[in-house]
Amino acid sequence: MFRLRSGYQGRGSHPAHPIYCWLCRALASTPMSSFKNPIVGLCQQASFLISAAKVDQCPLDSGREVAFAGRSNAGKSSALNTLTHANLARTSKTPGRTQLLNFFTLDDERRLVDLPGYGYAKVPIPLKQHWQEHLEAYLSSRNSLSGVVLMMDIRHPLTEFDRLMLDWSQASSMPLHILLTKADKLAFGAQKNALLKVQRDVRQDWGDTASIQLFSAPKRQGIEDAQRVLARWLGLDEPAAEA
Repeated sequence: MFRLRSGYQGRGSHPAHPIYCWLCRALASTPMSSFKNPIVGLCQQASFLISAAKVDQCPLDSGREVAFAGRSNAGKSSALNTLTHANLARTSKTPGRTQLLNFFTLDDERRLVDLPGYGYAKVPIPLKQHWQEHLEAYLSSRNSLSGVVLMMDIRHPLTEFDRLMLDWSQASSMPLHILLTKADKLAFGAQKNALLKVQRDVRQDWGDTASIQLFSAPKRQGIEDAQRVLARWLGLDEPAAEA
């Protein structure tokens, strides 16, 4: 990024206006990291809205919402909390504790949804079936759903559930963004190899259905990339309408 000198005279011999000089100095001394994604500010005021066991208990289907999905041990709640800089989702050492569709409001028109963790072996089969039934109903009927963030443990990607989500995303033309979580569990080279393999496999079987990135909640790796996706899906990167 170039810097404008505060003593710049501009065209002609007249000195620059003092306010102009102050603005140049302020911009030159402001790090690029200070220009934050608008999603960050919204997430700082996020709050719990409602938990729903069934689709008919969900809030009014208007505005935009982004859902977070993944197997119960894929680090879904940790990823959601890290991305939002808030303790929205409950984390537990026992996978499978998210048993409802949990809605969090960002503003009057935008929400995040923590979907039930899926596939944990210690969850009773009837409860698994209940989750699957209402998860499918939510995904297929929710008009305000703008995209789904799918968490995959980088050490165990593309499980049966992950493949079902990719199938659904392709069939419904729903945007899907994959976070390869727990990237810190692998060395740098192994991370890159895992990313390239998943990208190749997804492209081969599902085309350009999903975008994919590395992510680590403890190391705060990949946060900005994921937040840009959230901002786009929630309409925060759209230019304001002209008056």
